[in-house]
Amino acid sequence: MTSVQPIRLFSDPVLRAVAAPVTAFDRPLRELVKSLLATTRAGSGRAGLAAPQLGVSLRVLVFELDGRSGHLVNPRLELSERAIVADEACLSAPDMWWPLERSYSVVARGRDMHGKPVTVRALGMLARVLQHEVDHLDGVLFSDRLPAEERERFFAAMA
Repeated sequence: MTSVQPIRLFSDPVLRAVAAPVTAFDRPLRELVKSLLATTRAGSGRAGLAAPQLGVSLRVLVFELDGRSGHLVNPRLELSERAIVADEACLSAPDMWWPLERSYSVVARGRDMHGKPVTVRALGMLARVLQHEVDHLDGVLFSDRLPAEERERFFAAMA
């Protein structure tokens, strides 16, 4: 499964399910991480990807932005109180950019593909990417975070 995989679109039910925690740090998990990274690297403008976007309902995400690359298994986020609004997009809703408020900085804690503890401290865009991908693991799409009026405009633009 280490090849580039198709990305599931907004209408796919797997994107609405809460992903299961990873319990086995084994070869299939390592292959999943490699596929997520390969798929992320295959396109331009891709900064992160969560396992549900490949149809796998497990709590795994990858990121690659501004020279930082990595992955988190079973991530947990500590959000800063400072928030910032910036345009955000999702690979599951191609060509859709929308302003969204997110925490400016995060501390993400989880495990790597071998089960070792990992901590990622991130500011700005990388913090946004980590929040976005953890949302995918929770069955939350970025459109869910838009104010009601903006959400209506978002879905009208998708139609």
